[in-house]
Amino acid sequence: MNKIAPIPKWSSLLFAFFLGVFSPAQTIHVDITPENSTNRFRPNETLGAGVDRIPAEAIDNDLVQPNLGRALASGWQPVTYRQNTELTIEAWHWNPQGTWSEPGEKGYFTGSAIPGDPIRYSYGYSLPHRGFTRNDGTPNAGFSRMTDGDESSYWKSNPYLTERFTGESDALHPQWVIIDLAQTQPVDSIRIAWAEPYATKFVVQHWVGVEDPMHDPIHGVWESYPLGAVDHGRGGSDVLRLSDSPLPVRFVRILMTASSNTCATQPVSDPRNCVGYAIRELYLGTTSADGLFHDILRHVPDQEQTTTYCSSVDPWHEASDLGTTKQAQVGFDVFFTSGVTRGLPAMMPVALLYDTPENAVAEVAYLKKRNYPISYIEMGEEADGQYFSPEDYGALYLQWATALHRLDPALKLGGPSFQGVNQDIQTWPDAQGNVSWTVRFIDYLKRHDRVKDLAFFSFEHYPYDPCRIPWGSLYEEPQLVSHIMQVWREDGVPREIPIFITEGNLSSSASETYMDIFSGLWLADYIGSFLTAGGNGVYFFHYLPLPMEHGCNDSPGTFGMLTVDRHYNVQQPLAQFFTAQLINLEWVVPGEQQHDIFPARSDIYDDAGHALVTAYGLKRPDGQWSLLLVNRDQSNAYRVKIAFEQRNRERSSSFDGPVEISIFGKDQYRWHPALTRPAGHAEYPAEASVVTETAGKADPDGPILHIKQTVNAATSYELPAASVVVIRGSIRDR
Repeated sequence: MNKIAPIPKWSSLLFAFFLGVFSPAQTIHVDITPENSTNRFRPNETLGAGVDRIPAEAIDNDLVQPNLGRALASGWQPVTYRQNTELTIEAWHWNPQGTWSEPGEKGYFTGSAIPGDPIRYSYGYSLPHRGFTRNDGTPNAGFSRMTDGDESSYWKSNPYLTERFTGESDALHPQWVIIDLAQTQPVDSIRIAWAEPYATKFVVQHWVGVEDPMHDPIHGVWESYPLGAVDHGRGGSDVLRLSDSPLPVRFVRILMTASSNTCATQPVSDPRNCVGYAIRELYLGTTSADGLFHDILRHVPDQEQTTTYCSSVDPWHEASDLGTTKQAQVGFDVFFTSGVTRGLPAMMPVALLYDTPENAVAEVAYLKKRNYPISYIEMGEEADGQYFSPEDYGALYLQWATALHRLDPALKLGGPSFQGVNQDIQTWPDAQGNVSWTVRFIDYLKRHDRVKDLAFFSFEHYPYDPCRIPWGSLYEEPQLVSHIMQVWREDGVPREIPIFITEGNLSSSASETYMDIFSGLWLADYIGSFLTAGGNGVYFFHYLPLPMEHGCNDSPGTFGMLTVDRHYNVQQPLAQFFTAQLINLEWVVPGEQQHDIFPARSDIYDDAGHALVTAYGLKRPDGQWSLLLVNRDQSNAYRVKIAFEQRNRERSSSFDGPVEISIFGKDQYRWHPALTRPAGHAEYPAEASVVTETAGKADPDGPILHIKQTVNAATSYELPAASVVVIRGSIRDR
């Protein structure tokens, strides 16, 4: 690869002449060999955006004009409805109207499939039998019942993971709870206050390894305590001696493989109440020579309790578990009638990790009775972040798939909607030593001859640490997204199964980086590289404008493409809005016609080997060729020629005749951070000074620069520093 200098300043005329005479050519190479096309797609099926759980006032203001029109002007086409209640360990009442499995508005809820008054909002209900203090989906919501200091409350595992519902031995779906002591402490005894049903066979283990077993599960092992195995448990609350002398540990796990299958005080007529495992409270510590047990856990009903994790949670709950949240899922009727879907089929979710198949079936039945168009059904949300094992997720997936396909065999189901990841998801090894989550999930489907029930594979993409995003991170994105796509295929996702990124943006926390032109350049590389790598559908997060959030390093930011004030009046578009327009309205032809992706590259590199300019080639259905070009050098512009090359042809082709050039760079957009921070937003600290309603502003703030030009083989094109450029037109042999 040639490494070249940037084009010189106009003041350096002599150097410019020297460079023009002696420097290697700066060229964008596009491989237009027909068989080398890497992908085909239709924009109205492929280039979309997501609508998530948002404040109720945002629903009222963003799904009507003028805000909706401003969001639609970005050009994103299909929509995915994000299902957030799984992340907060809640049961989703997608329809406020429905029935409970027990008298007194408690038990398992099933929404009404019969259309009635239009649904405007829907909510999640906190699960009273939770065992998480926190996890990757809900760092600060709720608390675990196992260290809350109240033995009248209890954790219970998901009944749908038991033999009665899976048809498999409970030993194939072991359930567990983990205690995190926060630091290494001596432990030789445990007291488990069991509820019913209790474990008749279990083992107490401790983690031997340097790292955290929840986030680095392969650099360590669970080692059983010498006296930690129980084969004939009888419940109760006795102290169990684990070892003759204390061992220094931080993480302790109780692994349960057989249940008493006995019923608590809930109705025995419902078998879900009588299967799985339930624990009222955990106590861990040492037993002294005088026989006294000394507990070291902190028992309080808040985040200061000793942290516990669990394998699953029973979706049983009561009407009183609604709470007072201001966040709401958009009601289906508002969603489909507002215009946000453009009338296109939408990807819809069903809750799976903390719900019932009956509720999922009722939801889809409701949508069908309303004649709302559905493209796909995504099953559950971020199972990996909830620490679900692949086999447990697979067991639920197949139960839900059976029920949904009984309703409509043509439904296209998929998942697992991984968290934003750059590497293979790893989990504790199985009996064969396999640690790949995806490999084991696909194998589970294969063992049950049910791969056909997976119509698509989905994951999310938040590639960067939210608090550390240097400019050089831009160089990483094409490789990050293409690498993870390759990983899924190598893990066994069949080639015929499409891969979707159903949610994605820079990182999991907004910050001022989202406001800067950096975010627009990243978005262009993200979409271009995903499609070039063979991706089948991508959804930008977040479609609708929202107030600023308090982000990393005390900076403000928003996941959206537009800023709004506290009354949801749109103030201005952001960098990602303009890049979205370049992708959706200039690079592609909006609509249902097929587009073909071809490999493209530049020969512009820095001395470290970073590609300073990236390129994505496209043959449009109107016969034009279209290039999406990203100059990631924020200091220097480059002048390039473009060569369309085909195997076994000596001569390349070039743009010839009229072309349209669309430019978005620092001359069109520049973000200026405010020196003070805003107050008054629910998500932003009230103690901050009030000077402006948005922290910072863009100036200039667009528009995209559009140029029409007549070109030939000798024409070169300028790519301004820190810019996204689309060039399109017809080509001819040189």
